Amino acid sequence: MNKAHLGGLFLLYIMKTYHFPYIAVSLGVVLFLIVLQGSQAVGDGYKLPLLTLLIVSEGAFIITAIGVYTGIKYRTQVENKLLYTIATILCLLLSIRFLTFGLTLWPTLSAA
Repeated sequence: MNKAHLGGLFLLYIMKTYHFPYIAVSLGVVLFLIVLQGSQAVGDGYKLPLLTLLIVSEGAFIITAIGVYTGIKYRTQVENKLLYTIATILCLLLSIRFLTFGLTLWPTLSAA
């Protein structure tokens, strides 16, 4: 086995399921910034293609919704409960925002 493969196995070993809300928040914020910049109106459309905005917002919704689920499921098993609760609440807020953004894009898709 090479070192890269061993490093990946080590990462999987130290990565526990209850860490997912932290990952989901960081990915959600990055994807939120991408969607925010890409949804600015340029002429008769958006900076990013409409299908790209829909896919990114749907994927981000799923990621942050899983973050909310794991945050609620493992809330008693973590040491820093305040930080974990904040991450879970941020996942919930991002999840709601991505859902509403994706739903507001659908009338635009059907009108075009």
